[in-house]
Amino acid sequence: MAQQTKSRRWVAQVKTDSTHPPAGLFKKNASTIARSLASRKVSPKGPQSGMRMLNYFINRAGRGLSRSRRAELERAKSLLSKRIRSRASRSTRKKRK
Repeated sequence: MAQQTKSRRWVAQVKTDSTHPPAGLFKKNASTIARSLASRKVSPKGPQSGMRMLNYFINRAGRGLSRSRRAELERAKSLLSKRIRSRASRSTRKKRK
C-alpha cells in the first residue's frame, strides 16, 4: 500500500527551472497567460516551454479546476499555440531568404 501512495504523488517532487511564472498567473485571463508564458522573461527556453508549463498546471490541477477556469486555461493554450506557430512560420521564412 505504501508503494501505491508513493507512486501517486511523484509530481509533488518535480522541480523545474525552465519556466518562472509569476505568482497568480494562472488565475488571470487567457490572453495574459499566453502572452506571459510566451515571453523570454518567464520562459527563457522559448514559448514551447511555457506550453509545457501550462499543460503541467492543467494536468496537476485535475478535477480541482472549475469548468470556467479550465475553459479559460484551454483558451490560453490555443492562443499560445498560435503564437508558437506564428514564430515558427516567421523563422522558416527568414531561412528561405
